[in-house]
Order: sequence, then C-alpha cells, then structure tokens
Amino acid sequence: MKIEFTEAGVRFEGRTALHPLTLTLTEHRIGIIGLNGSGKTTFARLINGLTQPTTGAVAVNGRDTVADTQAVMADAGFVFQSPQNQIILPILQDDIELGLKARGVAKAEIAERAQEALGRLGIAHLARRRAHELSGGELQLAALAAVLATRPSLVILDEPTNQLDLKNRRRVADTIAALDEDVIIISHDLSILGGFDRVLLFHEGRLAGDGAPEDVIARYEAMNR
Repeated sequence: MKIEFTEAGVRFEGRTALHPLTLTLTEHRIGIIGLNGSGKTTFARLINGLTQPTTGAVAVNGRDTVADTQAVMADAGFVFQSPQNQIILPILQDDIELGLKARGVAKAEIAERAQEALGRLGIAHLARRRAHELSGGELQLAALAAVLATRPSLVILDEPTNQLDLKNRRRVADTIAALDEDVIIISHDLSILGGFDRVLLFHEGRLAGDGAPEDVIARYEAMNR
C-alpha cells in the first residue's frame, strides 16, 4: 500500500481542519494520535475518500481519491468509531451480505465471503445474532468483519478500543495485530501502538510528530503535561 499526500488540506465552513501537508505512507502498521479536534480523523478519512481535500491531492496506490473514489474505497476499508452506526440490518450476517451486494460481489460468493470473514475473527457463532444483543467488543469485531469481507488491502480503524472494558480491549487489539492487511489506527489508547512501524501526531490541524512509536508518543505526552 502506498499513500501519497501532496499539499493536501481540508477546510470546513471557513475553518481549517487540516493544514496542507505532503508525505508518503508505505508502512504495514501506522498509528495516528492527537487530541480531539487535532485533525487526525480528517487525515484518516482523506485516505479512503470519505473526506475529499479542498487543497492538494491524495492518492492510494496511484489512484486519486477524488477522481477514483470508488476504487479507493474498495481498496481502503474504514471501521468507524461507533460500530452500531455502521451495522444497518438487525442480523449480523445479513448486514455483511448487504455490503457485499452493494459492491457487486457475485451472488454465489456472498454468503461464503460473509461466513469466511466472521470465522476469521472467531465470531462465526454470532452470524444470526441481532446487533443490539452484541457486547461492545463483539460489535467492534462485527464491524471489522464487514469490512474484511470486502477484501481491502488496507483497513483504517477509528478508535477501535474506545469505551471497551479491559478484556474486550485486549481481544480487539489482538485481532487487529493478527491481520495480514495493512492497518492504520486512530487511537487515544497509546498502548495499542507499541509495536507499530510508524506513528503520526496531529496538533491543531498540523502534523506535529512523525516517527517511531516511542518517540512520537513521548512527544505527545510531553506536549500534554
């Protein structure tokens, strides 16, 4: 996966959410940290076209996120901070299958791919469960399974351990660590980023740190003492 930002920035209603920046991401595991409102989620949403730059450009594997939005979204799956907002249908497997239908997956493959994604995360037993019956950790894994079923090269997760208890936090973190896909995580849970290849720190809409996890996390902690 190669992600290229070229003077890419975002303004919303006259406010700068992300100042223009130029950088290239090729690492397997990347963390994004910063205070609320620092621009980190805006940055991550630029990668798969959920947000489009108002200045500059973003490309994923050579595809422009504005000109080739659908192709980029197919390559870069996004798991939202609140998985209950991502799961639409009451029954989990039905919801995953709906997403595959929307992407034009052949009818004969849909059920198999949904079951494969659920089994991969160890939650095949939840296939016929109703979303409102699932725990926070199960919901997070269900949302991740829905994304994995589409077979992206990159998975972006926004606060995947937010509001989870210790047991479920570990379960989700271990699941993410075992993924073969490239992963980008936005997180306030700094412990989840310890073995990552690269961490980006955002502050007031600007990139304020970029490097090894221990160095960037130390900088972040020093800024917020």
